[in-house]
Amino acid sequence: MELRHLRYFIAVAEEGSFTNAAERRLHTAQPSLSRQIRDLELEVGVKLLERKARGIGLTAAGQVFLDHARLVLMQLDAAGEAARRAEQPERPGFVVGFVAGQEVVWLSETLRILREEAPGIDVTISSLSSPELANALMQNRMDVALLRRETQTSGLAFKFLIKEPLVVILPANHRLAKHKTIRPRELARESFITGSTKLAPVLKSTIKEYAARAGITLNQKYDAENISGGMSLVASTGAVTLLPLYVTNMLVPSVVARPLQGEPPTIDLMMGYNKSNTSPLLMRFLSRADELVGRVSQQQGSLQS
Repeated sequence: MELRHLRYFIAVAEEGSFTNAAERRLHTAQPSLSRQIRDLELEVGVKLLERKARGIGLTAAGQVFLDHARLVLMQLDAAGEAARRAEQPERPGFVVGFVAGQEVVWLSETLRILREEAPGIDVTISSLSSPELANALMQNRMDVALLRRETQTSGLAFKFLIKEPLVVILPANHRLAKHKTIRPRELARESFITGSTKLAPVLKSTIKEYAARAGITLNQKYDAENISGGMSLVASTGAVTLLPLYVTNMLVPSVVARPLQGEPPTIDLMMGYNKSNTSPLLMRFLSRADELVGRVSQQQGSLQS
């Protein structure tokens, strides 16, 4: 088994199509890709992929294999980055990451604490998806990040910050926009925008679990790669979506947010870091996490801990 087999398999699993994986991700011929996957299945000894009505799906064995394949490639990337860093002088400064959009809420107080702990330090800010942040932490390219509790990680520690309720995001002229709260069953009557499995797996899982608890089936018509893309789809298609409360700081005029009736689904925001990172500044910053949450909660009355 070669690393290219893992990369090919992950591409097909994430794209749900041999054609899309070959053309968009791998830039190879589809017959060659199909042959590589067959060789992989023969070596593993089980069927990993199966044809479904809407493309290619994972078998139960394939889902398990996908999780391990992703972790293998992440660890390989981390090993390469660690080797390169060993040949370089220690990086000056401090790198902080935020789930895209969260910097609007957390950046000011984060910088205040860092400047108090280390006046004059160079701070680099990065805004990425949660899985991308986790990968950067594993590769020691980032000191600390505010992200989701990603499961496909190795060597990371997470510190709980807050629970964020999900709210309904819908067009300002939508018939439901006149309501103060939205009943869960109303969501089942609308076209729904779902997030990317690759870039927002925790959010997508949270929404799926909520729909199951509420006894509704969401009519998933569109996929959004990021928050801005989701907002654009809401405004242009008339569909609705569920996003964490912090996005209300980023709403465009044509889009509004409404809370759900009853107990809303929630998603945890964590502070993540690499356990191997011995930076004294990181340790001092982590020790002030409760202060950070308290100050931000005071400033953002809508945040719920």
